[in-house]
Amino acid sequence: MLCAQRLYLFTFAIRPQSNLPVPGFLIRTRDADGRVLNVLVDTGFSRSMITGPEGDRAGWRVTEDSHVVAQLALAGLEPAQIDGVICTHLDPDHAGGHGEFPQAEFIIQRSHLAVARESGAPRFGMPRAKWNDPRLRYREVDGDAEVFPGVRVIESSGHVIGHQSVLVMLPETGAWLLAGDAISFSHLADPEGRPMGAHDMDEPSLRASTRKLLDIAARERAHIIFGHDRDQWVGLRKAPEFYA
Repeated sequence: MLCAQRLYLFTFAIRPQSNLPVPGFLIRTRDADGRVLNVLVDTGFSRSMITGPEGDRAGWRVTEDSHVVAQLALAGLEPAQIDGVICTHLDPDHAGGHGEFPQAEFIIQRSHLAVARESGAPRFGMPRAKWNDPRLRYREVDGDAEVFPGVRVIESSGHVIGHQSVLVMLPETGAWLLAGDAISFSHLADPEGRPMGAHDMDEPSLRASTRKLLDIAARERAHIIFGHDRDQWVGLRKAPEFYA
């Protein structure tokens, strides 16, 4: 797999009681013609969740500065400059900002988009107006696939059907595995012993996906970034800094 150039880390929200983060990512890569491509991984909460710096809504604090548009500005970008958005899944804290990027191509697992569209589950219904915006163009993939140079999606069901993680290859720091909610915390990186979370949908798939991601990380010698791990997150570089 070819290499991307940069990986930026964004903090889209914080849960005040526990300081749990809602991460997002920007990957900068190039196509075969050398054109720079800017690829987001998830878009965080919608603008309707924005509160003042001391407030919170539904247990999360989303400010003007943490909303996806402001976080992008830390990397010197505006929404119109985003070429692609990789959707790990369509929960409210991951898909609420989709409508900010009508010009982008959205990459999602076919199985997950079908479940979200057909299910009456509140977790998908809350941000439905954002991810089901008729302006959005979805590229549906089946399983693992290289979707941009140096960027591969990894099917990792269990938290939801069709969840996908992201493997990024960088020239200096090597491989980075963005596990997403397939492995939300480092203490859940035990395929056999990990407990099910309150929002996980399928235990056998969750354990199989955990095993799969750990195998990939070992093979690629990848740094794993867990989905909402407070202790890990505080030690990582955030935008405008980046990994290369």
